[in-house]
Amino acid sequence: MRSSVEIYNIETRQSRIVWQTERLVEAPNWSRDGAFLIINDDGLMYKLPLTDDPVPEKIETGFASRCNNDHGLSPDGAWLAICDKVQHGKSCIYILPAAGGEPRQVTENLPSYWHGWSPDGERVCYCGIRDQVFDIYTINVDGSDEQRLTHGEGRNDGPDWSSDGQWIYFNSSRSGTMQIWRIRPDGSDVERLTDDGYGDWFPHPCPNNRKVLFISYDADVFDHPRDLNVRMRMMDMDGGNVETLFDLFGGQGSINVPNWSPSGQEFAYVRYFPVAQ
Repeated sequence: MRSSVEIYNIETRQSRIVWQTERLVEAPNWSRDGAFLIINDDGLMYKLPLTDDPVPEKIETGFASRCNNDHGLSPDGAWLAICDKVQHGKSCIYILPAAGGEPRQVTENLPSYWHGWSPDGERVCYCGIRDQVFDIYTINVDGSDEQRLTHGEGRNDGPDWSSDGQWIYFNSSRSGTMQIWRIRPDGSDVERLTDDGYGDWFPHPCPNNRKVLFISYDADVFDHPRDLNVRMRMMDMDGGNVETLFDLFGGQGSINVPNWSPSGQEFAYVRYFPVAQ
């Protein structure tokens, strides 16, 4: 077994297995009606029904056959954001109908890695790498009005919008170790939220605006690699009451994208198993 797609309930504190496969799948993103997850596998996108015996269903993405694990549905569920390298050789953000179709390019400046939608569905937030500098950006879904929110204060990555639209949560190494921060969508009021001995990545505010989920590596781990022992952690929106929910073998691919259920009571993730030597 290589990948185990699982769901955790924050009320019961229990996990359940949705689907397991010998393939490497990544980044479950929940549908707005709660009926399925979206995952990526070997450059392609799939719907994974939340049924007793699910079978992945391929989403038609046209030319985009080198999709990475940065993808997600718009707030109304009508559109799917993906990142693909086919046309430009670097990660580029595209939008296509959620049911499948031909992707429409959003970002001209590359590479760009999608991470979240604004609650009104008008803008997306992403990590852009420009001259080897990792920063947080937003842009209209029609590709206009790119705004840079951070300016090279360490490595800035993993942005995700709060459901009330007031904050963009992200991880940054500006303090030395990668920690969780938040910033207003206009680039003001930057706040540090975690201050611990871990490397914290991929904060995801829940839809009911009560909690933020993130994943933590040991402090000496650089970047966000796959196949390590990591911790799934959760905190209040202001950074209070940080707790470890469980440990897992995972990392890259486990929760790269927004992964809460529509109710905010559950979240999806991928647990990995070591590759046989």
